[in-house]
Amino acid sequence: MDIDTTAINQQRHRFGEHEQVWLFGYGSLIFKADFPYLERKPATIRGHVRRFWQGSHDHRGTPGFPGRVVTLTPQSDATCAGMAYLIRPDVFNYLDHREKNGYLRFSTTLAFDDGSQAQGLVYIADPDNAAYLGPATDREIARQIAAATGPSGRNRDYLTELADALAALGTTDLHVQALVACLPPDSSTETTDITDSR
Repeated sequence: MDIDTTAINQQRHRFGEHEQVWLFGYGSLIFKADFPYLERKPATIRGHVRRFWQGSHDHRGTPGFPGRVVTLTPQSDATCAGMAYLIRPDVFNYLDHREKNGYLRFSTTLAFDDGSQAQGLVYIADPDNAAYLGPATDREIARQIAAATGPSGRNRDYLTELADALAALGTTDLHVQALVACLPPDSSTETTDITDSR
């Protein structure tokens, strides 16, 4: 399965004289900003919703057992909240590699809390990419997330950290909340009550 979109993304946008570019993050980019940025602030984009419909073969799962991570899907009346980062164009060398598992860069309009707007870029994994898993029931998605682990850690941690990050932004995402509610108990945090019977 050929998933790597690095080379495609490097051809999609030419930055010309732009010394800085806004990037919109709506998944792990909200809580794991492991790249240099000049400014960071909450933002929204219109016309899309966040969905756990993209397979993760390289971060939160494996080729044999992919995890599920978020992508955006069109919905005309929707607003998606996330975090915007003002970055230098050379940072995309790293980001294109990080988001290589089926994600492509798209232009978007970002809206900020003060009412201002800016043009920027967002990574979206569309249904045509080889890693796309598509919709399923909340229970099925949560079960897959609970079982998957990859080089970047457990898939369930990705889900719960995203839920916490969205709560910190003061936004409600019903899809994310429904998946958290459907997660089976975390066996790694269970403890055994040992009683001294002497």
